[in-house]
Amino acid sequence: MEQFIYYYGLNLLAPVILMLCGWLYSLKVRNVTIADSLWGPGFVLIAWLSFFSGEGFIYRRIILLTLVTLWGLRLFIHLFSRSRGKAEDERYAQWRKEHGNSFWIVSLYRVFLVQALFQWFISMSMQYGQNSPFPAELTSLDFIGLGIWITGFLIESSADYQLKSFLAAPSNRGQVMKEKLWKYSRHPNYFGESMMWWGIFIIVSSVPGGIWTFFSPVIITYTLLRITGVTLMEEKIFGDNQEYKEYVMRTSSFIPWFPKK
Repeated sequence: MEQFIYYYGLNLLAPVILMLCGWLYSLKVRNVTIADSLWGPGFVLIAWLSFFSGEGFIYRRIILLTLVTLWGLRLFIHLFSRSRGKAEDERYAQWRKEHGNSFWIVSLYRVFLVQALFQWFISMSMQYGQNSPFPAELTSLDFIGLGIWITGFLIESSADYQLKSFLAAPSNRGQVMKEKLWKYSRHPNYFGESMMWWGIFIIVSSVPGGIWTFFSPVIITYTLLRITGVTLMEEKIFGDNQEYKEYVMRTSSFIPWFPKK
């Protein structure tokens, strides 16, 4: 029991401390967008703590550590470079306007601490897998999950790169990205991210009791669909864009599929 409390307690405390540091920095610069950039690093921090304090099968631990680290660092670089030198994200700017002088403390729990809690729950599959010593060999589920993760990683990173290149072209200003992966899904980057966490869950399903961590990929998928991803983007950013409305009518929202005629 003590090892259980130490292992999972430390993994919760670490992202909380990280987010507290991010919050203090946001007070200094009056911009809480830094919270988005800390999303990936929080998972990386939990992954490394799990690796060194876990007692799981070493090769499975190495795989899980590598997958989360690659994903988290790539996402950090992408989000940080996208927000660097820019004004506060419109979502947070609106919250700052709504809460006025109390936003400094509201942002602590509404933006930063809630994100640390989500990181801990979403990464539970990875944490559990790194702490389970059995089976002491790689199974077919490990390789299936790895294949799913690689596919999701390629989809997310490619979609982000395609969108970044599209937006960088002056001729595309004010237009909707409807090419390449974005032709088959309105949010291929979110789909790829969800796919990666389902891949990690499949890997962890190879260990005894790992199947009960199914809530980890469910939470990240629901978050991307209903909280911070698809719904937020389409209601707050593209709500009145006629071109985007036509795009919605013929393009799958999440899972890539052939566009409607």
